[in-house]
Amino acid sequence: MSEPQTATVAGGCFWCTEAVFKQIEGVESVTSGYAGGHVADPSYDAVCSGDTGHAECVQVEYDPDVIDYEDVLTVFFATHNPTTENRQGPDVGSQYRSAVFYHDEAQRETVEATIDDLGEQYSDPIVTEVEPLETFYPAAEYHQDYYERNPDQGYCAVNIDPKLKKLNEQFRELLA
Repeated sequence: MSEPQTATVAGGCFWCTEAVFKQIEGVESVTSGYAGGHVADPSYDAVCSGDTGHAECVQVEYDPDVIDYEDVLTVFFATHNPTTENRQGPDVGSQYRSAVFYHDEAQRETVEATIDDLGEQYSDPIVTEVEPLETFYPAAEYHQDYYERNPDQGYCAVNIDPKLKKLNEQFRELLA
């Protein structure tokens, strides 16, 4: 078995992105948190203010013998809108931006190639930020596994359920 790999992506609300990746075979863990900002160990309220520079994101630990980084990126780009700046659905602000925080040069090259390949599929330009991961701050415990613990909550039903439906339709072969 290979050493687990890590991907860090931001595609709007971390509850949504976490719920998507928890369905994927080969994903060993998903942690909601924050990256890309300038404040050490920010709180949820501070990130929501838009003043810390952080994006809500997830760290995805995965088994590269089961799913590769390219497939992680394919799922990521298909389950959020990478052409809207600082917005995903009802969530507006820089903390909801589309971003990939790469861990090494190989990931950076793969992300950039993926964006180039996907660009022609969208009528608007892809605005996903690609930047090195400097620090990842896990969110408070009540944000972890949020959808699993709150599937009937209104936000989840309106925003996460459609993403999971799309995931099931488009990526059945990748589901656990």
